Amino acid sequence: MGALLQRRDFRRTTSAWHGPLSYCAAAMAVLAVGCAIGLAVDGRTLMGQGVWLKPIKFAISLGLYALTLAWMIGQAHRWRRTLWWLGTVTVGGFLLPEITAITFQAARGVRSHFNFATGLDETVFMIMGGAAYLGWLLTFAMGILLMAQRRLDRAMAWAIPLGLAISLAGMSVGYLMTAPTPDQAAGLARGLSLTTIGAHSVGEHGVGAPDGGAGMPVTGWETGAGDLRVAHFVGLHALQVLPLVAIGLRLLARRFPVLAGAGTRTALVVVAAFGYAGLTGLVLWQAQRGQALVHPDALTLGAAAALAGLVSACAAAVLAVSARRPGASAGRRVPAAPVGTAA
Repeated sequence: MGALLQRRDFRRTTSAWHGPLSYCAAAMAVLAVGCAIGLAVDGRTLMGQGVWLKPIKFAISLGLYALTLAWMIGQAHRWRRTLWWLGTVTVGGFLLPEITAITFQAARGVRSHFNFATGLDETVFMIMGGAAYLGWLLTFAMGILLMAQRRLDRAMAWAIPLGLAISLAGMSVGYLMTAPTPDQAAGLARGLSLTTIGAHSVGEHGVGAPDGGAGMPVTGWETGAGDLRVAHFVGLHALQVLPLVAIGLRLLARRFPVLAGAGTRTALVVVAAFGYAGLTGLVLWQAQRGQALVHPDALTLGAAAALAGLVSACAAAVLAVSARRPGASAGRRVPAAPVGTAA
């Protein structure tokens, strides 16, 4: 009987996750493995990198996005049906078209982004752009509904909407890449038919730079110019980072009484969100100045040091105030309730 009840509890727990998003995340993992095999056996390259590297990176990133949303929707007690449908539309209208287009172009050995070389390439890129816009709108809508949930863990109640907000800002950086560079804009003004419109690279003084220069291993981020993909990546994954911060603080609270108070953990999550948003803005500012991530100048380093100092000071102040509260050193026990569970 006990084993039967355990199996029922397990099924109830796993079924709480959004099914289509969960299956999509699993499919992304399988695709990443398949593309990794393709990378090993297919010697074709595109702009200095194996043609299958981009699908691997996008499969991992989109898989994490899908898995995180599947968990968040599973925690909701309000508007569950609406959230279920929004999540399902996200799979069919955003995730699958996006990764399918990228993988299709990789198989053809051509660029998926900014490619206007042929009518087919332009159509594929338009599909990707439309899917990205829809994904942004769906994420925004789900964020509003998820923000209104009541949760037992107040820190998680802040981590989810703040993570979604920064993630939306990171997604928005992608739109900056689709704008024509100054050279491309001049060509379009002269009536030229361009094969490439848009770029992720930025040269000195914000002037467009050609994509495909020397890049960092794995990520491929430019080492000789600014790269908007850095801010896009950093901001996008606030969706995972801030909830993990809330989870980590709750686990640490069992060993460190100063973290036992929900108010303390919530304040630290807000500080972490401020720091993460600042980091996203910093790398965006760096890229727009035509500066590679790995070659920061004194101004960038100074801004990074100021941000780190401010975040550290705010965190220290939160902990100092918490330590002075009565009972902070008495080892208050933190309930072992599931993090993020709605009340």
